Amino acid sequence: MADHRDSQVELTSAQTEKLLQFQDLTGINDLEKCRQVLDRHGWNMEAAVHDTFNENEGQPPVFEQPVARAAPPRMPMMNISPTYQRVYTVARRRPQGWMAWGYFLLMLPFRFTYTTIRDIFMWAYRLIIPDPRRISFSVVRDPLADVESFIAKFQSLYGENHPVFYRGSYSQALNDAKKEIRFLVVFLHGENDDQSAEFSRTSLCAPEVIDFLGARSLFWACSVEFPEGFRVSQALRPRSYPFVSLICLREHKMTVVARLEGVVPADELIARLMHVMEENEPALAQVRADREERNFTQTLRAQQDVAYLESLRADQEKERKKQEERERKEREEQEAREKEEAVQRRKEELARLRIEKASTIPD
Repeated sequence: MADHRDSQVELTSAQTEKLLQFQDLTGINDLEKCRQVLDRHGWNMEAAVHDTFNENEGQPPVFEQPVARAAPPRMPMMNISPTYQRVYTVARRRPQGWMAWGYFLLMLPFRFTYTTIRDIFMWAYRLIIPDPRRISFSVVRDPLADVESFIAKFQSLYGENHPVFYRGSYSQALNDAKKEIRFLVVFLHGENDDQSAEFSRTSLCAPEVIDFLGARSLFWACSVEFPEGFRVSQALRPRSYPFVSLICLREHKMTVVARLEGVVPADELIARLMHVMEENEPALAQVRADREERNFTQTLRAQQDVAYLESLRADQEKERKKQEERERKEREEQEAREKEEAVQRRKEELARLRIEKASTIPD
C-alpha cells in the first residue's frame, strides 16, 4: 500500500487527469493497473485506450509499443495533433444583414443566460446522476449494438442514400483499415446538434460524397449520444460537431492525419479529404510495397519448405522400398535355406531307416 501511495504522489496533475480519464473510458477499477497500461504506452492516451479496447475484444493491438517513457515531471499531454495533421474548422455562419444582426444582438443576453443556467443545471445534475453513457460502456460494452442503432436512426432521419457504414466497433474499423492499408474516415454526430443534422443531410448524403468515400476509404460513424460514439469522442476529443477525422497508417500505427469540424460543403469536404489522402498516399504505397515484399518472401519460403518436404518424403519412400526389397530377399534366402535343410534332414532320415532295416535282416 505504501508503494502504491508513493507512486501516486509522483504523478503530475496532467498525468493524474489522464489516469482518471483513462479509468473512466475503459472502466478499469484498479488505478495501479491503469497506470501500468499508460506507462507501457508512454502515457499516450489514444494508444492506450485503443489497445485496451482491442485486448477486451480479442483483437491484436493497433498501436505499436511506444518509445521510452520520459521523466514524469516533463510528461507531455496526449498528442493527437502531430505536425503533419491537417485541422480544418468551419465557424458558425454569421448573421447576414441588419435585421439578422439586430435579432442576434437582441437574443444574445437571453441566449447567454439560458446557456449558463443550462450548464450549471447539467453540472449539478451530473453530480447526482452520472452520465448514463459513461456507466453503460464501463459496465456493459456492446459497441456493435450502438453502431447498428445509430445507422437505423440515421436512415430514418436522412434516408437510405448515404455512405456505406462500417458495421462494427471503432477498434474493429481501425484494425481492418490497418490490415487492408486503407484510409478510415470517422464521423461523429453531435447530440441534438442542428449543424450535425445539416451536415448529414446536405454534405454527407450528397451523391459525390457517397461515391468518393465508398471508393477510397472505410467509413465509420456514430453519435455521441451512444456509449460507443461517446467513447470515441473522448479519445479523439473534438472541439465541436459535426466532426470528421481521417485516419491512416503512419509509422506502423493508425494516426489521425486530418480533422474537420463544423458544416463543410460537399465539394469542399471532398477536396480537403482528397488533398490529405494524396499527401499520405506515398507512405501507404510504401507500406503496401513492403507488405507485398514480405508476403512474397514468405510465399517463396513456404514454397521452398513444401519442395523440401516433398523431396524428403520421396527420399523416405525410396529408402522404405529399398528396406522392403532387402527384407524380401532375406525372407527368400531364409526360405531356400529352410527347404535345403528339410531335404537334407529327409535324406538323413532315409539313410537311418535303411540301416535299421538292414540290421533286422538275418545273416
